[in-house]
Amino acid sequence: MRRGMVAVAVLLATAVAGCGTEEQNAVVEGTPPATPYDGPLYVPVRHLDEDGPRATRVESGAAGRALECDGQIYSGGGSEPWSEGDGGATPEDGLAAYFEMEQPDLPRSGYRVEREEKGRVLFSYDVGGRTKVAVVVAKDREDRPGWGPETSASCDPAELPESFTDSLEFEIWTDRDGRRVPVTEINSSVGAAHCDWQEAHFLELGTYRDRKVYARDPEGVLEPGMLTAAYDGDVRLPGDAHDTGYRLGDWRVWLTDDKSMAYVRTPEGVEAWPRVKDGMGCK
Repeated sequence: MRRGMVAVAVLLATAVAGCGTEEQNAVVEGTPPATPYDGPLYVPVRHLDEDGPRATRVESGAAGRALECDGQIYSGGGSEPWSEGDGGATPEDGLAAYFEMEQPDLPRSGYRVEREEKGRVLFSYDVGGRTKVAVVVAKDREDRPGWGPETSASCDPAELPESFTDSLEFEIWTDRDGRRVPVTEINSSVGAAHCDWQEAHFLELGTYRDRKVYARDPEGVLEPGMLTAAYDGDVRLPGDAHDTGYRLGDWRVWLTDDKSMAYVRTPEGVEAWPRVKDGMGCK
């Protein structure tokens, strides 16, 4: 399955939202949308030798078509084979098997049946009456006995409720008007504990084709040579820096045209976060 297009996963420690299935209340009655998905529940999955929203949509089959994202599709794909006993006896069991097998960073309750046809069911997780997560489960396919996931897809985490995303380890920023910004545009996180980087903070900026990662390292916990320059917690904002409009609490991100540093304005002043060298990560 193709996951979200956050480029430097080794640096940003995203959390798995629970480690088992939460079968209780996984499926609710819900309110049918005004225009439910009326396309096919089976669309052949093709694997493309590329990254990006187009490839993710193609590789997520019918589930990708059922989404109603404000922005681009974030993650999706088809399932791997499973053994006898791993699948379920009902479509709802198949949805539970999806969480058990795939361990997605997605809500595990609040889904409803949007469409049913012979041997397939579309479960959707809606926000404001629009489908943000779609899971198609199917029965007794080749090398997949019982009910289980066939394809799945999700919109950007920024389109999911704060009540869910607050449980994740990456941080969702807003624009100057308070609107949540896609994590494929900007996101940040505390450094991974298994790397002993908890005193550091990482910031990702840019599209998946031009992704840049910056680091706050006041305690010097990152490996030597990992950064393109030294972190500085007290600098003067360059005259050619501009406000990006990105906000996280009291933090504001400013950039110069060369984007060599991210300047983060805080209530105490301005910090210079250097770029992380390409390919660097925890060893």
